[in-house]
Amino acid sequence: MTDNLKVLMVASEAVPFAKTGGLADVIGALPGVLKDLGVEVKVLMPYYGMIKQGKIPMTCAAENLEGLVGGRPLSFNLVTPAAGEMPFYFVERDEFYERSQLYGKPTGDYFDNLERFSFFSSTVLPFCRALAFQPDIIHVHDWQASLVPVYLNHRWQEEPALAGARTLLTIHNLGYQGLFDKDKFPLLGLDWSLFCMDGLEFYDRINFLKGGIVCAHAINTVSRTYSQEIQTSEHGFRLDGVLRTRADALFGILNGVDYNIWNPEVDRLIPANFGPDKLEGKAVNKRALMEAFNLSPLLEQSPILGVVSRLADQKGFDLVVAVLPELMARDIPLVILGTGEKHYHDLLTAEARKYPGKLGVKIAFDDGLAHLIEAGADMFLMPSRYEPGGLNQLYSLKYGTIPIVRATGGLADTVMPVDPAKGAGTGFLFVEPDAAHFIKAINAAAAAFADKALWRKIMLNAMTQDFSWESSAKSYLNLYQRLAAGEVG
Repeated sequence: MTDNLKVLMVASEAVPFAKTGGLADVIGALPGVLKDLGVEVKVLMPYYGMIKQGKIPMTCAAENLEGLVGGRPLSFNLVTPAAGEMPFYFVERDEFYERSQLYGKPTGDYFDNLERFSFFSSTVLPFCRALAFQPDIIHVHDWQASLVPVYLNHRWQEEPALAGARTLLTIHNLGYQGLFDKDKFPLLGLDWSLFCMDGLEFYDRINFLKGGIVCAHAINTVSRTYSQEIQTSEHGFRLDGVLRTRADALFGILNGVDYNIWNPEVDRLIPANFGPDKLEGKAVNKRALMEAFNLSPLLEQSPILGVVSRLADQKGFDLVVAVLPELMARDIPLVILGTGEKHYHDLLTAEARKYPGKLGVKIAFDDGLAHLIEAGADMFLMPSRYEPGGLNQLYSLKYGTIPIVRATGGLADTVMPVDPAKGAGTGFLFVEPDAAHFIKAINAAAAAFADKALWRKIMLNAMTQDFSWESSAKSYLNLYQRLAAGEVG
């Protein structure tokens, strides 16, 4: 039953308000779909400078509430969209959140992230009191909200506003854990006894995410394969042992896609709409993409490779750089959009100057250009070292832009290997994270591209896949119901 099921989501970013990665897409989409399934959802987020200065009018929902840092009360206000259609509430405390970025600058994380996000977690109780909202489930996301289950277990056990609440922690990327020096532990308002192997201690440091893993009633990741991978030493980031102890309460639920936004049939950000029954528009978008990146028109018959990504080692950019010379020698053009690690900014910019007309690079976040790459490229590269869930491969499938991916995490769960003899499959996968296996997968895709009848079949296979949020939301609802019934954790 969904009747009166109340869920509070606690997260550090969401579209259309503030975004650094896939977490924001999830929090922007999932609450609305859950509402359609009969769940009452509210979302709590920090009130960042970019939200305050954004285009969405806000109104005050509550004033002079009190959170805590180190036992010291600090006041905050709650603001919410004035239109009242979005279930989002924002913690306003300019000292912590009125900044140019969410978590830090290119030079490093903000020095006071422990204070910023321990305070944010502490606002859950006053939020629920102020709005008279008693959640059945508190669904927290990533390290920034991982102290909420800790506080529920060790500070708020007797609070009527949270009586009976059960917690779910979603890990979107285990590589980010919220690590801090142990001398700041008193600022968390917790007893020192919790700084231990079975608590928040992690190699003599504080680990927010570990606290959440230990204390949450249930944990999930954003794909089934990733939920298994993080229990291994290769992908566990030294938390694999802790996660194995919670294996009975650890689940994998794939992220979904908002097809109101990522759908070539209705996409307003691309020059020509198209779909499985009308593929002609794909060529129009390809030409527009070539113009946007100043690619040579002589290469129009070649397969264009696209990348929209954070430029980081995790995303396999060392492999992209390694295969560049062969791609360029064979006149296979590549376009790259993203921001990330500075050495990739510099390296890729230099490579683009070396290969004019064949390699296009834009160091930026550009939503319109991201849509154009998905719509205009023939293939999409995701050679990730690990990929908890992944969204761009799902977007690519819908746009008939065939993914070439490493078989890891959500990529392995969502891309079906092409079998040229049968005309089956939706993409090209490789297992070993090295340049030789990566280029072999690209070569296999290029060979299939040369067979126009086969390529059309692969495109149609891809475009008719359904990774809508409705399926994912039903999986979350089922887990919520099991949690509320005490069947998990």
